Amino acid sequence: MVDWLLPLSVLMGGLIFLMLTGFPVAFCFLTIVTVGTYLLWGGDQGMDIFTRSLFGSISSFTLMPLPMFILMGEVMFRSNIAQDMMDALDKWMGRLPGRLGLVSVAGGTIFSTLSGSSMSSVAMLGSSLVEEMERRGYKKPMSLGPILGSGGLAMMIPPSGLAVLLGAMAGISI
Repeated sequence: MVDWLLPLSVLMGGLIFLMLTGFPVAFCFLTIVTVGTYLLWGGDQGMDIFTRSLFGSISSFTLMPLPMFILMGEVMFRSNIAQDMMDALDKWMGRLPGRLGLVSVAGGTIFSTLSGSSMSSVAMLGSSLVEEMERRGYKKPMSLGPILGSGGLAMMIPPSGLAVLLGAMAGISI
């Protein structure tokens, strides 16, 4: 009944060990999956199934927007386009009371549309706006509320990463 439990626990221990050594996470998972496939799926036959599955998933263009969303978010973050976008929104808003809360919602909407990821949107807004909001006298709940609220917009604004993933799993055309 639990003949797979011991190898699975050894593989999990190996994964933790590889991560603690500083090996990149993607390569840790790839190494453990390859070793686990060989051990648990019957040696060479398991590796054949693994490579066919790997090439089948790589050649599927249904999930292609997901790495592109990640790349778009990373490019926007590293090139400071996101910070420039927030500064432009701040200037467009003028002198409205509570302007930074409105800027966080508008910026979250724009960034969510471009990146398709809730977590990257919240991380970008949090790193760029929380300090400025606290410096201008916003309390912690008033600075984090609009940022976290606008992070949920990425799931609803098409094309979102979650919609692409659910569409691919359900077999619906993206």
